Amino acid sequence: MASVRAQEVAELLWELKRADKVGTFTGVARKAGFSPGASGRTIQTVLKTVRRDWPHLQWWRVFPDDGLIEKDTEQSQLAVEHGFEFLDSGDQIIIDSFTEHVFVWVSEEDEKTAAAAADEEEVAETDEDE
Repeated sequence: MASVRAQEVAELLWELKRADKVGTFTGVARKAGFSPGASGRTIQTVLKTVRRDWPHLQWWRVFPDDGLIEKDTEQSQLAVEHGFEFLDSGDQIIIDSFTEHVFVWVSEEDEKTAAAAADEEEVAETDEDE
């Protein structure tokens, strides 16, 4: 049986697929409600569970925070098959324009701040009209 963490990460993988984006160890783990662990070990363990329990999910969409992965791995091959291009970085590779491909979840706090700013802007526009 899959863990709660794995279930949360599985849902986030669907979001990444729909957006045609990738996530980082830290971003995905935090959105799922846990710490990625030292060097991303916790999220990597969770991803192994996801791969075992839901092999159809695109687990490969979760990358280390710096975006660097080993060359010629299953993850890099699957990413290439789905249209991602890589730049060579020595023994490792990184998705071309990595930060542009990373999905950023908006936190509830960010949403509240944005809503408050929109409300203030609306009030300011109303005041200008009067």
